[in-house]
Amino acid sequence: MTQNNQLNNNRFYENYQLKLPFEMDILIPEDDSVRLLNFVLEGLDYRNLYNKYSTKGRKSKVDPKIMFKIITYANMENIWSSRDIEKHCRRDINFKWLLQGVQPPDHSTICRFKYEKMDEDVLENLFSQMLNILFELGEINFENIFIDGTKIESAANKYSFVWRKTIIYHEKNMNIKIRELFEKINKIYNQNFTINSSENIYTINEINKVLNFLYETKISTNTNFVYGKGHKKTQLQKFTEGLEKYADIRKKYDEHYLKLGDRNSYSKTDIDATFMRMKEDYMKNGQLKPAYNLQIGVESEYIVGAAVFNNPTDSPTLISFLEKLKQNLNTTYKNVVADAGYESEENYMYLKENSQNTYIKPSNYEQSKKRGYKLKYGKVENMIYDKENDKYICHNNKYLEHIKTISRKTATGYSILKKIYKCSNCKNCEFRSNCYTGKYSKKITVSPRFSELRKESLKNITSEKGNLLRINRSIQVEGAFGVIKNNYGFKRFLSKGTKNINIDILFLCFGYNINKLHSKIINNRLGVSLFKENEVD
Repeated sequence: MTQNNQLNNNRFYENYQLKLPFEMDILIPEDDSVRLLNFVLEGLDYRNLYNKYSTKGRKSKVDPKIMFKIITYANMENIWSSRDIEKHCRRDINFKWLLQGVQPPDHSTICRFKYEKMDEDVLENLFSQMLNILFELGEINFENIFIDGTKIESAANKYSFVWRKTIIYHEKNMNIKIRELFEKINKIYNQNFTINSSENIYTINEINKVLNFLYETKISTNTNFVYGKGHKKTQLQKFTEGLEKYADIRKKYDEHYLKLGDRNSYSKTDIDATFMRMKEDYMKNGQLKPAYNLQIGVESEYIVGAAVFNNPTDSPTLISFLEKLKQNLNTTYKNVVADAGYESEENYMYLKENSQNTYIKPSNYEQSKKRGYKLKYGKVENMIYDKENDKYICHNNKYLEHIKTISRKTATGYSILKKIYKCSNCKNCEFRSNCYTGKYSKKITVSPRFSELRKESLKNITSEKGNLLRINRSIQVEGAFGVIKNNYGFKRFLSKGTKNINIDILFLCFGYNINKLHSKIINNRLGVSLFKENEVD
């Protein structure tokens, strides 16, 4: 007799039969967010998405538009993993309603759709269409944009770092050894290969030139290279193997520099990620982690633009972010509101040239409100400027005269002119302790253009409208990050590379905006773009 060890899972089928109505629509409440999602996404034009699919071959089981709805709804419900999305498509009634009776997709199909079929440009186009729907509903009017950034950890390994300073350090040591090797080769073989100084690094072409000479010498002298124990290597073999090793290291360093670009670090397992100092420092040791700098723009509590950068600081990202926003929306915002991290002369000039009102808080704004700030007589802000004679007057009524003008360029090529002023005599000054602690006379460096632009921005943010916009910046854009990182639990990317991460972020913004629209409908707040001061209190 054969024994059947198969477990019968249908023994109690009669008692546990689930009876569902043929129409699932009645199971979903009328005010459910999935209905709003379906309504908004049905109004989008998906032609660019369908063009990504070939007309030949087997068609996809799930229509691209339905797949787009599923992934967007998953982002609304804080479901990020493709395997979790697959599981919910098989079990969740809302996902089944969106599938419209189609067989649920597996996790690999979902990943292929997100990162292969769904191009970043296509997703940007769909996102812009959704913003136009919000504009038609009167929810946004492209007037005030609140900008801020946060660092989100990459999916890269923590200890996969490559540091520019480390490469430079080892590169200098290698350069010394190569130079010594070249000197010996010149002396023994009576050659004249270039001997670089300690500051000039040997290129791969210079190393290969000497290597080719050694290879030719091996052939002409009929020298055999030996390996293993009991064999003594010739001087020619030692030179050749040494240079081959340095040539491999030189190629590796060149690859590192190419991947670094203008950054100081990158991750081996996610090349686009840069090591940054995170706020979530659990060990309290200032450890750097591979991360991306996520920038978002918010208007009327909706995210209107998002992009990731590998710059740890916010200031260099503003112009690129606004240019991308202008390209996607075909419009420019009238008022740009940001915190002190975005202050720079280049950013001020860009906004002025584009006729955009600047509401950027100066970096010294909070310090300037303190009582002791005015007692720091060495600050330029606490001196009187004589515009006619181009001089500054200190607290002791002495002149600081212009001695020279210097120019420097930023990483983007923007030129900044700075003037240096010097006091003729600071000796025996009774205010010296609160002004200057150096040995010589007081010097100050001033950028006239930056000073004027900062005054304009300070005037804007201290006005009645500026106070209201600054309050709303803290509520709206920082509130958006609070929802994303704390409520949604989105604190680490699951994919790698800027391209894939931008797609993840845009899907997240889709879900966030539809959730926000649903919340405003439920709470009867449609059309409200700014929080008033009395509402905040």
